[in-house]
Amino acid sequence: MKKVLFVCLGNICRSPAAEGVFTKLVNDHGLEKQIIIDSCGTQDHHQGENADPRMINHAQRRGYDLTSIARGIKPSDLDEFDWIITMDNSNYENVLKISSPKNQHKIKKMMDFSTDSQTKEVPDPYYGGPKGFEHVLDLLEDS
Repeated sequence: MKKVLFVCLGNICRSPAAEGVFTKLVNDHGLEKQIIIDSCGTQDHHQGENADPRMINHAQRRGYDLTSIARGIKPSDLDEFDWIITMDNSNYENVLKISSPKNQHKIKKMMDFSTDSQTKEVPDPYYGGPKGFEHVLDLLEDS
């Protein structure tokens, strides 16, 4: 059993979308009994909220269900998960700050898995328009 945790700032746009994209991929390949997927934020100011309705809408159009409830990262997550995948450099640095040296090898950047070598971060679409949400989904699907 492997456990994968996706991390962004508030856990309402990028990380729930990454969770949704990866969940569909895992389910489509019949691996749902082998991989546990979750998401969280480096901040917990959206704790208990659903994903942003705009991200839910864009994701649904591509066949992804975003059902996670926002939460902040917990110290125990760093021990529990095998892979901790961050959306941008700030998220990466924030997770590194709370991790022990024994867990730092688990922390990765989403774009490290991408075929797009020019883009280094998954941008936060929160303050942008529809193209921003679509761009995030394009990046997540590629990664």
